[in-house]
Amino acid sequence: MKATEDKIYSLAEMKDKYIGEVGTIEREEYEYELRMDVLGRMIKTARQERNLTQEQLGQLVGVQKSQISKLESSTNSATIDTILKVFKALKADIHFNVTLEKQHIKLV
Repeated sequence: MKATEDKIYSLAEMKDKYIGEVGTIEREEYEYELRMDVLGRMIKTARQERNLTQEQLGQLVGVQKSQISKLESSTNSATIDTILKVFKALKADIHFNVTLEKQHIKLV
Protein backbone atom coordinates (compact mmCIF):
# COMPACT_ATOMS: atom_id res chain seq x y z
CA MET A 1 0.00 0.00 0.00
CA LYS A 2 1.42 3.36 -1.04
CA ALA A 3 0.93 6.30 1.30
CA THR A 4 -0.58 9.39 -0.26
CA GLU A 5 1.22 12.66 0.20
CA ASP A 6 -0.85 15.62 1.34
CA LYS A 7 -0.30 18.92 -0.44
CA ILE A 8 0.38 21.85 1.83
CA TYR A 9 -1.12 25.20 0.84
CA SER A 10 0.02 28.63 2.01
CA LEU A 11 -2.46 31.09 3.48
CA ALA A 12 -2.12 33.23 0.35
CA GLU A 13 -2.95 30.24 -1.87
CA MET A 14 -6.00 29.42 0.25
CA LYS A 15 -7.23 33.02 0.09
CA ASP A 16 -6.74 33.06 -3.68
CA LYS A 17 -8.66 29.81 -4.06
CA TYR A 18 -11.55 30.36 -1.66
CA ILE A 19 -11.92 34.15 -1.43
CA GLY A 20 -10.53 35.42 -4.72
CA GLU A 21 -7.31 36.62 -6.25
CA VAL A 22 -5.72 39.89 -5.11
CA GLY A 23 -7.41 42.75 -6.92
CA THR A 24 -10.84 41.12 -7.20
CA ILE A 25 -13.84 42.74 -5.56
CA GLU A 26 -14.34 39.73 -3.27
CA ARG A 27 -10.74 39.82 -2.06
CA GLU A 28 -10.77 43.59 -1.52
CA GLU A 29 -13.98 43.32 0.55
CA TYR A 30 -12.48 40.49 2.60
CA GLU A 31 -9.26 42.43 3.27
CA TYR A 32 -11.25 45.56 4.21
CA GLU A 33 -13.42 43.63 6.68
CA LEU A 34 -10.32 42.05 8.17
CA ARG A 35 -8.68 45.44 8.67
CA MET A 36 -11.85 46.83 10.27
CA ASP A 37 -11.95 43.85 12.63
CA VAL A 38 -8.34 44.43 13.69
CA LEU A 39 -8.97 48.16 14.10
CA GLY A 40 -12.04 47.43 16.24
CA ARG A 41 -10.05 45.13 18.49
CA MET A 42 -7.31 47.77 18.87
CA ILE A 43 -9.88 50.38 19.89
CA LYS A 44 -11.48 48.04 22.42
CA THR A 45 -8.14 47.00 23.92
CA ALA A 46 -6.94 50.60 24.23
CA ARG A 47 -10.25 51.65 25.79
CA GLN A 48 -10.10 48.85 28.33
CA GLU A 49 -6.46 49.63 29.18
CA ARG A 50 -7.58 53.20 29.93
CA ASN A 51 -10.39 51.84 32.15
CA LEU A 52 -13.04 53.62 30.11
CA THR A 53 -16.54 52.41 29.36
CA GLN A 54 -17.91 52.68 25.84
CA GLU A 55 -20.14 55.48 27.08
CA GLN A 56 -17.22 57.41 28.58
CA LEU A 57 -15.20 57.08 25.38
CA GLY A 58 -18.21 58.16 23.36
CA GLN A 59 -18.52 61.29 25.49
CA LEU A 60 -14.83 62.11 24.94
CA VAL A 61 -15.22 61.69 21.19
CA GLY A 62 -18.65 63.31 20.91
CA VAL A 63 -20.53 60.22 19.72
CA GLN A 64 -23.08 57.86 21.25
CA LYS A 65 -22.08 54.69 23.08
CA SER A 66 -23.64 52.70 20.23
CA GLN A 67 -21.13 54.20 17.76
CA ILE A 68 -18.23 53.03 19.94
CA SER A 69 -19.83 49.60 20.20
CA LYS A 70 -20.16 49.41 16.42
CA LEU A 71 -16.53 50.48 15.96
CA GLU A 72 -15.32 47.83 18.38
CA SER A 73 -17.38 45.08 16.79
CA SER A 74 -16.42 46.34 13.31
CA THR A 75 -20.02 46.36 12.12
CA ASN A 76 -19.76 49.95 11.03
CA SER A 77 -17.41 51.55 8.57
CA ALA A 78 -16.19 54.66 10.30
CA THR A 79 -14.70 57.77 8.82
CA ILE A 80 -11.00 58.47 9.25
CA ASP A 81 -12.00 61.56 11.23
CA THR A 82 -13.93 59.48 13.78
CA ILE A 83 -11.12 56.95 14.08
CA LEU A 84 -8.59 59.72 14.67
CA LYS A 85 -10.85 61.30 17.32
CA VAL A 86 -11.19 57.94 19.09
CA PHE A 87 -7.45 57.36 19.23
CA LYS A 88 -6.85 60.97 20.31
CA ALA A 89 -9.37 60.53 23.14
CA LEU A 90 -7.54 57.33 24.11
CA LYS A 91 -4.25 59.26 24.08
CA ALA A 92 -2.93 56.75 21.57
CA ASP A 93 -0.73 57.43 18.57
CA ILE A 94 -1.93 56.21 15.22
CA HIS A 95 0.24 56.01 12.12
CA PHE A 96 -0.81 55.50 8.50
CA ASN A 97 1.48 54.20 5.82
CA VAL A 98 0.62 55.00 2.24
CA THR A 99 2.47 53.75 -0.82
CA LEU A 100 2.08 55.74 -4.03
CA GLU A 101 3.75 54.21 -7.06
CA LYS A 102 6.50 52.60 -4.98
CA GLN A 103 7.07 55.78 -2.95
CA HIS A 104 6.47 55.19 0.75
CA ILE A 105 4.69 58.02 2.59
CA LYS A 106 4.25 57.89 6.34
CA LEU A 107 1.47 59.89 7.98
CA VAL A 108 1.84 60.40 11.72
